[in-house]
Amino acid sequence: MNIIKNFMLIALLSLTHFVIASGAKDDFNITEVAQGNYLHIGVHVSIDDIKHDDIANIGFIVGDKCIAVIDTGGSIDIGMELLKKIKSISDKPICYVINTHVHFDHMLGNKAFVLENPEFVGHQQLAAEVEQNREFFLEQFKNDLGSNPDPSSIVGPNILIDKSSQLDLGDRILTLVPFPVSHSRSDLIIIDKKTNTLWAGDLIFRERIPSLTGSLIGWVKVMEDLLRLEVKLVIPGHGNVADSIPIAIKQQREYLQRLLAETRQAIEEGQFVNEAAENIDKDNLSNWLLHDYQHPTNVSRAFTELEWE
Repeated sequence: MNIIKNFMLIALLSLTHFVIASGAKDDFNITEVAQGNYLHIGVHVSIDDIKHDDIANIGFIVGDKCIAVIDTGGSIDIGMELLKKIKSISDKPICYVINTHVHFDHMLGNKAFVLENPEFVGHQQLAAEVEQNREFFLEQFKNDLGSNPDPSSIVGPNILIDKSSQLDLGDRILTLVPFPVSHSRSDLIIIDKKTNTLWAGDLIFRERIPSLTGSLIGWVKVMEDLLRLEVKLVIPGHGNVADSIPIAIKQQREYLQRLLAETRQAIEEGQFVNEAAENIDKDNLSNWLLHDYQHPTNVSRAFTELEWE
């Protein structure tokens, strides 16, 4: 009996040592959503919340030769948590860190990967966008950038994608496609051809209301472009995965089309922007989370874009 108790104690101590050594948070979710595609789903809170650095969907794809990271979260801490998860799953090198666009919640974790010596990849406009936002990030998100943040805490791309391009992870080809101004000015999608999985970044939101920072007209058009893609699984920038693009974009497509039509009508009726913000989609017909928080800003940006069309 004592032998059995001793064996169990040793096993428990070994397991405890492993958990401490790994340093990974138990609540940092990672799921293999398709073969070799690992996803961490972000939480649905506002950027004023203490968990604002963990609102984006981020993850990685494992090939026979190496690994590609898809977005790194909104802080160096979240980037480190993702890196720890990767190390616990695979010992292959990280060859690429791909950012789907410039927003803080998708790229401020880049610094955590610098010592892995990957290539940092993004849309052709991403490098310029990073430079334009560097001081803003340092001012607004300094607590997310380590103990002594400086300009080097924000890591931009060294490979810029200006047309449909491919990266080889070893028996796994990723297709990267840049888009014109839509959700933002630097949107890029990634398709894993081996599993027909689309990493859409913030071109697709689910459950959580979309954030418009680029062009409403452009984004509505991109929705139609995305419908022509043939994929089996869709990973949005926020929200749960979907089995098809029509399912993935239904909620967002209806909202953006309604925002476009009702904003044009408000302008035609001579409403001021504050009136439009109160009247357009006031009943939250698409049942978005955080609607009251983000929708007025979306209306304001749509109004500014459409006022002189």
